[in-house]
Amino acid sequence: MLRASLRPLFFSFSITLCLFTVLMGFAGSYGISSSHAASSTTPQNNNSDSQGVYWPQNQVLPKFSEPHHLDVVDLQQAPGDIHLMMSTLQGIVNREQPNIYLIEQNHDEGPYTWLNDSHIPYQMKDPWAVVNQYFHAAKGVIIYDPNLMDTTNIATTEAGLKDGLAVSPALAQKLTAAPYKLPVLDDLRGKFANSLAAYTWEFQNLWPQTTHRMLIGLRPTTSVQVPSDNWKNFQTIMQVQQPVRDSSNRSTYNIDLSNYLGGDAVYLRFQDAYPQDGWGPSVHQVTVKADGNVIAQFTGCSQQEEQYIFDHGGSSCDNNPTDPHRFADGSTYFVYRFVPPANTKQLTVSVDMWNEYLISASKVAPQVSSDEQVAFGYLRDYAVANHAFVFWLNTQKPDEAALFNQILSAVKPETPYLGWFDDEPTGVRMTSQHGVYVLAADWFSNLTVWSGMEAPSKPIQPAIAPPLQNKVYVTLNVSDGDNLQYDEHYMRALWDNPDRGKVPLNWSISPVLLDAAPFFMNYYQTTASKNDMLIAAPSGAGYFHPSEWPADNLNTYLQHSNAYLRRMGTNIVYIIDPNSTLSPSVAQAYSQMNLNGVFLNNYNQSTLTIANGNLPVSTELNTGTAADIVNSIKQETANWDGKSPLFISVLLIAWNSNPSDAVYISQHLDSNYSIVRGDQFFQLAREANKLPPQN
Repeated sequence: MLRASLRPLFFSFSITLCLFTVLMGFAGSYGISSSHAASSTTPQNNNSDSQGVYWPQNQVLPKFSEPHHLDVVDLQQAPGDIHLMMSTLQGIVNREQPNIYLIEQNHDEGPYTWLNDSHIPYQMKDPWAVVNQYFHAAKGVIIYDPNLMDTTNIATTEAGLKDGLAVSPALAQKLTAAPYKLPVLDDLRGKFANSLAAYTWEFQNLWPQTTHRMLIGLRPTTSVQVPSDNWKNFQTIMQVQQPVRDSSNRSTYNIDLSNYLGGDAVYLRFQDAYPQDGWGPSVHQVTVKADGNVIAQFTGCSQQEEQYIFDHGGSSCDNNPTDPHRFADGSTYFVYRFVPPANTKQLTVSVDMWNEYLISASKVAPQVSSDEQVAFGYLRDYAVANHAFVFWLNTQKPDEAALFNQILSAVKPETPYLGWFDDEPTGVRMTSQHGVYVLAADWFSNLTVWSGMEAPSKPIQPAIAPPLQNKVYVTLNVSDGDNLQYDEHYMRALWDNPDRGKVPLNWSISPVLLDAAPFFMNYYQTTASKNDMLIAAPSGAGYFHPSEWPADNLNTYLQHSNAYLRRMGTNIVYIIDPNSTLSPSVAQAYSQMNLNGVFLNNYNQSTLTIANGNLPVSTELNTGTAADIVNSIKQETANWDGKSPLFISVLLIAWNSNPSDAVYISQHLDSNYSIVRGDQFFQLAREANKLPPQN
């Protein structure tokens, strides 16, 4: 999620967590550029009994063979280098036939939920039992450099090209010895001066051998798991007493930390007092005094600040040149560590901050910091299986952004970028300008398995709109369905909420699940209630900014995208774009898709306009909690005279909302309001504006 000042135009996840989506295989206009673009066993027809990767020219993502039995490994407590090794082994093995399934961390839906729903026979095994069973499929090991963790990405790319296991030096010692005796295919230790040098070498030497039908952007490491009792010694010392989102409580707050002296240091944690609305504390200036003497003074997000941060906690920076600050929205946080001189009697901190702060302190160090980084697996099995190019470049650093643009220029328009970025707006702008669409998938688990699990698309039946009346018609959209890993994990948790189905809800979802995980799409379709509707997430079958996409390709791109939308069973798209309105050319491109209507961005108000003379466009209201939304809807209708229908669409941020919030909204609106599904919403809007209906 972006900072509050930018939130009206953009939303997605990513912390880290997170993401983001894809489009349809518009790589259809060109072929595989090298023999490494797909398995040599690729079948010529989509026969579930055939082995190998099947990737037709007009398909976004490849299909894998259907899994018949799985060896399941629980890695939830395993170290990072084991995750990486097992994921690359999984990619090598599953390229021919999906046999390995990994239980990784961060599964909101439950570690075995999808696996048990699929009814694929499986057997639980120890990691090394699976290595012993399948290591012959590997031709050797590629050793990454623990002093330059970006080499985990280079090693992943090489693992796909050389059928090798990406491993740490410690694992290499074990795997090169008996009984494995695997040769070293490459040793990346000490080979590169920095990350830019590593990715430059990778692009110069490995790019020609990789598939050019997809790009994969993965962080080289992830944070260690923070235990639930990590903050047990922290005590709350200051907390805002009511929601504040307009910085009206900005002040310099003086905090006495003298009671926390006596340890090796004093730890000060900042977090969001109201995490459901995403307007956490913003810190501009910090001054620390020991017995009246300044021992630390810095501005948030400055170089000076770094020496005092114990744990960044997924917090973010607003680098406004006149008012830079660090902020922590939702579940993110940050922790400072201050070391006072010996025998200090009084320790005070002055903090220039605002919005929804919750501050706690401790003299005991937390067990771990999320800044501790380890290797990880997740999407790497898919990268290895497809011989994909894996990289991670900082879009905010000119030299790295230049290489990023060079890589984007090396692929054809309508190529998918799977993974995420260090900065969402910049990353999506760069990819869009090159005609590349985004699939947030860096935390997707077992994609080599789910891409082979076949299931038919069973579109949800359209709902008939009620008779048009002079009412306020409200429709509720759940965000983030463009994010494939959200579709796998958190969306399933929301879907299982017992209040789902009580109120009409539009669930954004990626149409490319039809390729990536057709079983997931089928599940959502077949378990939907009459009040559930699936709509295409931004900005079609993939995430991109329409105004920044190459104009000469936009119509073609959306035609290809439309094929996926129709197969999924929707003619409604949620668009994200830097512009507040659709330009005439963009409106024309979407109009040729014969859409019922589109939702555009999210703001503090909702308006309905008609673009290109025939396309209803509704900007979305987005204001925070369910109570906030009810108040905002009522403010929107304060001047409504009741003599004509009014149309309001609302964005429910998936990470902060659930179906119970939709029920709350419904219960707190009177009979002047009618909550309807998205298809009904646009049918009624068309009727009110004398537009023909869309099938």
